[in-house]
Amino acid sequence: MKLSQFQFDLPQEKIATEPPRWRDECKLMILHKDTGEIEHKLFKNIIEYFGKGDTFVFNDTKVFPARLNGNKEKTGANIEVSLLRELNKEQRLWDVIVDPARKIRIGNKLYFGEDESLVAEVIDNTTSRGRTLRFLFDGSYEEFKSTLFSLGKTPVPTWVKPEPEPEDAENYQTIYAVNEGAVAAPAAGLHFSRELFNRMILKDIDKAFITLHMGIGHFRSVDVEDLSKHKMDSERLIITPETAKKINDAKHAGHQVVGVGVTVMRGLETYVTTNGDVNAYDGWTNKFIFPPYKFAVPTAIISNFHRPGSTMLMSVAAFGGFDNVMKAYQTALEQDYKFGPYGDALLIL
Repeated sequence: MKLSQFQFDLPQEKIATEPPRWRDECKLMILHKDTGEIEHKLFKNIIEYFGKGDTFVFNDTKVFPARLNGNKEKTGANIEVSLLRELNKEQRLWDVIVDPARKIRIGNKLYFGEDESLVAEVIDNTTSRGRTLRFLFDGSYEEFKSTLFSLGKTPVPTWVKPEPEPEDAENYQTIYAVNEGAVAAPAAGLHFSRELFNRMILKDIDKAFITLHMGIGHFRSVDVEDLSKHKMDSERLIITPETAKKINDAKHAGHQVVGVGVTVMRGLETYVTTNGDVNAYDGWTNKFIFPPYKFAVPTAIISNFHRPGSTMLMSVAAFGGFDNVMKAYQTALEQDYKFGPYGDALLIL
């Protein structure tokens, strides 16, 4: 398939800049992939479609405050740094993206905080925009991490809102986030409330958790028309043996396995046995799913509505069928569904 097939007009007013008042009260569109039938509900009604033994698989990654505003030495030029991942704990090395990149060279020092309490030195250029920073900090690692995160802001995508607000620290985080390491929230999971979790327990619907630390690769624009030539950034993936067994047992018993979000879809499909079982895994994945693709593990997925030309839209279309999903997106635009991480949800059965 070609990149141009996933383009459509998305007016800015269709992108949600704030979440709904209650997590589970956004709109929910249900797409039946075998028939193309579309239904409209509220998200809290999702468990009407599932029962005892069905297993929802969640990504329990935790977003950290990854956006820093700083100044370049001597010139004082404003610089925005997006933390991507910690490379070396002892040496305080971080993989980052800087903006504007053209002003930053190896050896430059960057200052953060009103009192310039945190200093970093550029020690490597990894890509045209990427850099490696060494933070110069004399205190303990815990003090360093506390200082770093106190200066950081919640990394809500700038196409959602230019500047994050204090309440985004809670809003842009799932209620089950425990393993810190993501610079973007697994958006489909933002709709789950504690009340909804309790109702799932009453229906004997199971939960399983994997960890995939979502990076900004999902938001990079695809710049090749031939999708087979697009390369995804690698992201850390952890599936424990216990989680793999739980998912496989549900599948073998004929129950639904529901992938909550594109990151879970990617994680479950990264390391699959020849008979379609999930393998335990602790490593990296750069799996890119686009049509046509035969899924081995999930029988249903939940997703938000994604931007045109995005890798996330392509992955959803691979599951639901290209024509079905693009029709669902057109319906979403016509019926005022909201797009983006704070927007509405799509269930594909």
